Amino acid sequence: MSTQKPSIPKGTRDFSPIEMARRNYIFDTIRTAFRLYGFQQIETPAMENLSTLMGKYGEEGDRLLFKILNSGDFMRSVSEQHLAERNLPRLTSAMCEKGLRYDLTVPFARYVVQHRDELQFPFKRYQIQPVWRADRPQKGRYREFYQCDADVVGSDSLYNETELIGLIDHVFARFGIRVAIKLNNRKVLSAIAELLGAPEKLIDLTVAIDKIDKIGIDNVNDELRSKGFDDAALATLRPLLELSGSNAEKLDTLSRVFDGNAIGTKGVEELRFVIDTATAQGLTAELELDVSLARGLNYYTGTILEVKALDVEIGSITGGGRYDNLTGVFGVDGLSGVGISFGADRIYDVLNQLNLYPEGVASTTEVMMVNFGEREAAQSLRVIAELRRAGISAELYPDAAKMKKQMAYANAKQIPWVAIIGESELEAGTVTIKNMTTGEQQTTVQTALAALLRP
Repeated sequence: MSTQKPSIPKGTRDFSPIEMARRNYIFDTIRTAFRLYGFQQIETPAMENLSTLMGKYGEEGDRLLFKILNSGDFMRSVSEQHLAERNLPRLTSAMCEKGLRYDLTVPFARYVVQHRDELQFPFKRYQIQPVWRADRPQKGRYREFYQCDADVVGSDSLYNETELIGLIDHVFARFGIRVAIKLNNRKVLSAIAELLGAPEKLIDLTVAIDKIDKIGIDNVNDELRSKGFDDAALATLRPLLELSGSNAEKLDTLSRVFDGNAIGTKGVEELRFVIDTATAQGLTAELELDVSLARGLNYYTGTILEVKALDVEIGSITGGGRYDNLTGVFGVDGLSGVGISFGADRIYDVLNQLNLYPEGVASTTEVMMVNFGEREAAQSLRVIAELRRAGISAELYPDAAKMKKQMAYANAKQIPWVAIIGESELEAGTVTIKNMTTGEQQTTVQTALAALLRP
């Protein structure tokens, strides 16, 4: 009888030991940078109350939330009228009280409000955890993926934006990935909505513009028409989205366009400060003002940014922005915040495509001791204990198998050194060490092996 092979949900992945070693290299690199810039780590639960999550990401974001059915009889609060009406939001609220987190920013805002009496402001936190989105799986887009977030809350200073840009530049320079950091400001987008005579349609505008890289400007225009924007408005919008020239030239153009518009002028001033101050740091990455950048999430109010890899076709690999009033939805006003999120899974894909991992990143064991039998294995274990005390990872092949099989195991695990204590080495108190890359061998006393490997 044939049995169906088990599988995992679409948009999720298993990771092998080699893949995990590479992912941990990514997490460790980002974690080290976070600490270097003064951020402290927190963690929040995988699931939050739906009341915490709903309404924070816009209509599209709400649809992409994974909802968790209530324990036990999840239909107990569902009436026949609910079923007859097939009102999905009402059914969802009746059956589900919790959901998987969509990102780390809203849970962070909830954390700040819940623990505000214990925190020192400005509070700089980082968080490296998985998030879930009920999105359509495709290349570079998963239903379960890790985010690596850094946020500063409790400060209005634009120097925070500048520091985050420096942090982004530092991380991608460490990875060796060439990137462009794209900047815009939600105040600029608000001013554009006013310019088009539709300030009340800012969300429709940003949600549509946010898709410009995926569907192109013509399809964006079609979507905006369906939302009530006329051809005159679209004719005004297009040259702004396609603005060219240096950052200074783009800012000067926007200054002229927004002359007399207070919110637009403020957005341009903020962009000019952030760009000039960040550029003065001596960035490795390109820093580009992109008026078409929208990041269609409702909570952004100021600077917004995304990072694009220059040598790989993939979506943004980092994003973020300022959210002046996010904690206000939880009853605490006046706490301004700004943050970024590294897309670890997309960074993983970029590093794989460009083969940018450092040599030996997948190696976990530095020395494997060959097993020749009970007496030799017992002495090998004593040598292994000395190596581990010296901080050198080592293991004994568990079976006294043929040498070919043991060497194949070492090669498969990319173990750089194989140590041999056979009958002659046992009698002489020596060990033979083989470099698996060059094939060279040498013999030394067993007590000197650690010093030989770590001179």
